[in-house]
Amino acid sequence: MNYSQVTSCICIPKAILLQPKTNWTSSKSGNERRAGHWTHVPRNVNMEGLRSGYLFPEISIREHEHIQKNPNARLIRLGIGDTTQPIPDIITTAMAEHADGLSTTRGYRGYGAEQGDMELRMAIAETLYRGTGVKGKEIFVSDGAQCDISRLQMLLGSNVKVAVQDPSFPAYIDTSVIVGQSGKLEEKSGKYSDIVYMNCRAENNFFPDLSATPRTDIIFFCSPNNPTGSAASRQQLEQLVDFAKTNGSIIVYDSAYAAYISDESPRSIFEIPGAKEVAIEISSFSKFAGFTGVRLGWTVVPEELKYSNGFPVIEDFNRIVCTCFNGASNIVQAGGLACLSRDGYQAVCNVVDYYKENAKILVEAFESLGLKVYGGKNAPYVWVHFPGMSSWNVFNEILEKTHVVTVPGRGFGPGGEEYIRVSAFSHRENMMEASLRMKKIFR
Repeated sequence: MNYSQVTSCICIPKAILLQPKTNWTSSKSGNERRAGHWTHVPRNVNMEGLRSGYLFPEISIREHEHIQKNPNARLIRLGIGDTTQPIPDIITTAMAEHADGLSTTRGYRGYGAEQGDMELRMAIAETLYRGTGVKGKEIFVSDGAQCDISRLQMLLGSNVKVAVQDPSFPAYIDTSVIVGQSGKLEEKSGKYSDIVYMNCRAENNFFPDLSATPRTDIIFFCSPNNPTGSAASRQQLEQLVDFAKTNGSIIVYDSAYAAYISDESPRSIFEIPGAKEVAIEISSFSKFAGFTGVRLGWTVVPEELKYSNGFPVIEDFNRIVCTCFNGASNIVQAGGLACLSRDGYQAVCNVVDYYKENAKILVEAFESLGLKVYGGKNAPYVWVHFPGMSSWNVFNEILEKTHVVTVPGRGFGPGGEEYIRVSAFSHRENMMEASLRMKKIFR
């Protein structure tokens, strides 16, 4: 694979960065080999703190090499968490009608509110936050939860200390590095010195021991968790909210997979009394409605949330949004509103159920091989344990023997070693075929 092919890969920060292959430091020794014109502008030193390659492009390279060696193999991709089922007609029709209306004088709309269309904000509050006290004016509609993580980091600045689950979605760590919160990378442990890694593994039911967790300003917490698929219970979230209150911390709660919860686990942190005083919630239509390419999300910043000087956080976040964002596409927001209509909501829930059935198929397949399997009930990811084995070695063996692409757990942090993540986002026939291949090869 040549350089142009590698750089064209989708660089999605869904996993921890790889070891750097080239050291582009800010050295002024003059010994570097120069090519072409160099400006006098120094590189942002925080960017130098990032490792230089994302996991998914590395997986793409290995996929390509595997296909070159096995040109007749039918590859099944259960790695990247990208939706595959079509968006329901009721939703695409709403977007198409809105787009068509833009070609008329009556239907044309230009700039909208940076915070999002109020009708959509109210629909999110009334449909997804009913009974929690969340108001439409506390909801900021965006182009996706991942973009909002970066906006929140801009809001918080470099002088805060953060804690993350280990393993977890790596955008929390990457953005912490970029804004200057992380400290130095410790190569041996794979951790950054100024970030607190909260151990979330099977032995503690994927919930951190808060009594052993030091105080930080910000706590990034994802439930249902990517990659483990574990959803925090009401009791656990009550502990988390109490912990944040005691320590004067802010929880940044990622509920992007809430639609997949099948038990009594809370779908929002704001179901917990007192959470509006200590939490921000980010979420998305991506995995809920198949909007991974359409792009629509939201962030809830409660009016009750205050800084140490009593200033409302919502006012600063509003300023960030108005400065950095011109609002989500009005066409896409029309689709989001259709998702929350009675018929639209039922339609997207049917698609979610399809992926949940896929996850059930995966769980049964791996359990039949005698493996410990987590997730798959409250999330579209299955987290499979291979005791004593390198997750990259497991990834390679599955790819070579079954032509199935997974994700090595080590890519989600040190706590992911010995595990692989398998995505339920695929077509049913792929799920059945992948399961048969696993059983045939590993039984």
